[in-house]
Amino acid sequence: MKIIYTLIVALLLSITSFAQSPDKMSYQAVIRDASGALVSDSAVGMRISILQNTTTGTAVYVETHTPTSNENGLVSIEVGTGSTSDDFSTIDWSAGPYFIQTETDPIGGSNYTITGISQLMSVPFALHAKVAESVVSPTYSIGYSPELGGYIFMLSADGKHGLVCETIDQGLSTWYNAQNFISDPSNHSEIGQNFTDWRLPTRYELAQMFAQKADIESVGDTFGSKTYWTSTQSDGDYNSGTTGMPYLETAWRQNFFSGSQFNSYSFTLGDAFFVRSVRAF
Repeated sequence: MKIIYTLIVALLLSITSFAQSPDKMSYQAVIRDASGALVSDSAVGMRISILQNTTTGTAVYVETHTPTSNENGLVSIEVGTGSTSDDFSTIDWSAGPYFIQTETDPIGGSNYTITGISQLMSVPFALHAKVAESVVSPTYSIGYSPELGGYIFMLSADGKHGLVCETIDQGLSTWYNAQNFISDPSNHSEIGQNFTDWRLPTRYELAQMFAQKADIESVGDTFGSKTYWTSTQSDGDYNSGTTGMPYLETAWRQNFFSGSQFNSYSFTLGDAFFVRSVRAF
C-alpha cells in the first residue's frame, strides 16, 4: 500500500469561539490520492487521532468524519465533533507534546490509504488554559482562609471572589495616617504579611465585618468595644459653631460594641481610632 502525506494548508488549528470554553478545533487539509491528483468535490473518509509524546505515540483520542472536498480538494472539519466514543474535553494538554494524525480514504469509506502527521503547537496550550483556569480559580466559603491572608467575610455568588479581613488590628491611628499603618508589614499577622494589597474597609464592608464579629474574633484579635475607621469620608463638613473656628472634615467610623456608625463633628480626622484592613481576591 502506497502512503503519501496530505498537503496541510491550515494545520495551525484554531479555537472555535463560543460563549462557553471551546472543546473543538478547526482543521483544514487538501486531499490528494495516491497518484497525487486532487480529490475534488467528493465525499472522503477521515480518521483523526491525537497522539501523545511522539508520532508513534498512544492515541488518546480518535474520531471519524466524512466531509466533502471542494473543487480545490479542500476539506474543513472540526476536531472534537466527529464520530467517537472518546471525550475530547478530557485530554490533558499539559501532558504533551501531542501530534495530530489524519488518515484518509479518498472514496469516502474507511479504507484509509493516505496518512499525514504533524505536531500540535499553540492550540493545545490555549485549550490547556481552560484546564489551568479551573485549577487556579478554586471556590471558597465564608470563614478563615490562611492562603488568602485572613477571614473571608464577603463572597461572590460563584464563590471565587470576595473580601478578606485581617485577623489582628493594624494599630491606633488618625484617618490620614491609617494607610501607612496598613502598609507596614510589621503591623500584620504572619499570614497577612504575605500580601501587600491591604486597605481600609468601606462603611458597608465594616458593617459586614461587625455582623460576623464573633466568628472573626475566634481566629484572631478581639474587636471588643473599640471604634474603627472606614475609608468612607463624610458628605459634610462641620464646626463647633464657634465664630472663626475652621470646619472639620470627618470620616465614618463604627463602634464594635454597639454596632453604630457615626460621623459626628465631635470626632475629626485628626483623632485616633483603630484600623482593621481588608483585601480583595
